[in-house]
Amino acid sequence: MEIRLATKSDGKPMSRLLTQLGYPTSVEQMEGRFEQIRSHRDYRTWIAVINGEVVGMIGAIKSYFYEKNGQYVRIVAFVVDEKHRGQGVGQRLMQKSEEWATRIGVTTIALNSGAKEERTNAHEFYKNAGFQETNVGFTKSLK
Repeated sequence: MEIRLATKSDGKPMSRLLTQLGYPTSVEQMEGRFEQIRSHRDYRTWIAVINGEVVGMIGAIKSYFYEKNGQYVRIVAFVVDEKHRGQGVGQRLMQKSEEWATRIGVTTIALNSGAKEERTNAHEFYKNAGFQETNVGFTKSLK
């Protein structure tokens, strides 16, 4: 398995993965989004590749705390292809984001995950990876 930074040419497999995660995304939409994301120095996107096939992705951003001094990394996208779950892909992707966080001097990683029943396995993965369940999230659409 290879873990590498995503490139402009990874739009198609990233759109497929996000669609699997429950966020229908066309290749064109993903390419447009990723163009903005990859141009920002505080974002990183890694993909997992097995035998030439993209089988997972993780996106992270470095942010600053308001409530205390310092910085943290937030995982903003994380998905492993349905056919490759339970094979260590997610662990390797998470490890890569943790390595980056450590390298840039960050000591906290955060993420949000939906409360839907189909996310139960993901929640167990996060707990097994050392994350603690800490808060309730809210969103509001302004459209």
